[in-house]
Amino acid sequence: MDLSDQLKNLFPDHTPEEDTSAKIPDSNIWMQEMPIICKYEKRKGKPITILEGYTGADKDFKQLAKEIKSFLSVGGSYKNDKIIIQGDYRDKIMDFLKDKGFLVKRVGG
Repeated sequence: MDLSDQLKNLFPDHTPEEDTSAKIPDSNIWMQEMPIICKYEKRKGKPITILEGYTGADKDFKQLAKEIKSFLSVGGSYKNDKIIIQGDYRDKIMDFLKDKGFLVKRVGG
């Protein structure tokens, strides 16, 4: 007997409502027709992943950068219309963006 069954026994007249506060709201990021470019570079001997080519608003791209960084649990930044992620995470980032509905193009190795 789980918690919901126990609650039904205690409060038989109560009809449970769906809790919307526990759900993560779907982001309202603008989708574009052109693919986002995902490339790999080394700067000062350390690998980084760069995303560029987004034509939407800056705040949407910053929100996307924040979501990617929290999804991967890595550091990164948003500069000059580019998202820079520390480490080589091209495959994971591409899968994440495809799940969100973006077109992604891999550039380089």
